[in-house]
Amino acid sequence: MNFMATHPPTPARAPAVQRPASDDGDAVVLERVPQKTQPPQMYRVVMLNDDYTPMEFVIVVLQEFFGKDREMATQIMLQIHLDGKGVCGIYSRDIAATKVEQVMDAAQQAGHPLQCLSEPVE
Repeated sequence: MNFMATHPPTPARAPAVQRPASDDGDAVVLERVPQKTQPPQMYRVVMLNDDYTPMEFVIVVLQEFFGKDREMATQIMLQIHLDGKGVCGIYSRDIAATKVEQVMDAAQQAGHPLQCLSEPVE
């Protein structure tokens, strides 16, 4: 029994190879210039202060999602509390977006209004 709805695909043909014309000595040789790629755009993950999220919760989030030790997490928490915002880390775009999502989910599950965002590093 044949269950295929269409004909089997035909194999792709290799492109025809063209040989260069014979060289009479006037040929120009181009040098290959290596292309320099730009490093990826980096993003800083920033937590914003609010009057309701406990300081201890912010410290736990910094330890759990950003790998900070207790002392560094406390310093960042105090910066958030005193300055209104604090940088948790600098990451590539996808990783920064994941960190923001993790923090926001944890805050929502705990019932805290903690806000976190990512912004490009200039």
